[in-house]
Amino acid sequence: MRLLLTLLVLLGFHVHPAQGDEAMMHHSMMMDEKGMIMNANSDNLPKDCPKISGDVNITIHAGQKQALKFPGKMFAFDNQEWNVAPCSRINITFINDDQIRHQLMIHGLPGYLYPQGMFHLELYGQGELKASLIVPSQKKTYLVHCELAQHMEKGMKAQLKVDGGDGDLPSIPGISKPVKADSYPVDWQQTSWAILILCVLLGCVIPFFIIRNRS
Repeated sequence: MRLLLTLLVLLGFHVHPAQGDEAMMHHSMMMDEKGMIMNANSDNLPKDCPKISGDVNITIHAGQKQALKFPGKMFAFDNQEWNVAPCSRINITFINDDQIRHQLMIHGLPGYLYPQGMFHLELYGQGELKASLIVPSQKKTYLVHCELAQHMEKGMKAQLKVDGGDGDLPSIPGISKPVKADSYPVDWQQTSWAILILCVLLGCVIPFFIIRNRS
């Protein structure tokens, strides 16, 4: 950790160690041994919001068991859509139920408040993080996903709608059609047909003999 702090200082970041170097912050990022929070915002209003319209508390679970309801998917959030009022302050509790790394990223936010237009929570394994963001008043649908390789493609994708949103994003599990649907073709060779026919025959014959023997 101290080596990482030194490298960040050499690169020009302003780093403030805390709790014996167990946690660190620079600019809009906070990091410790369990995860990272980037661009959290609980106080600064978007330019089109005269005040915070209200607080919305959301708990989001991420992991493999959340994907069981979606055939062919490996990872998912426990919900795939959230709808909030304009200028809401969203207080997110992000829970990783797996032993592997997962992220929760929200894209398309105004860059003057959220660098790169992004809000980012990340856990390196099982655990919990809490952070807030304030959404603008614009009627819009924001992408929520995990940016780790293949995690979004394998199901960890959702959407956040402000004031009902401006439509559904593609490939949201259980909500919208995929841009390119998964295909699992079967190579129907003679051997495949023979095995299929044999299985059907056995499925018909075996119950017959079981019933006959019981009689």
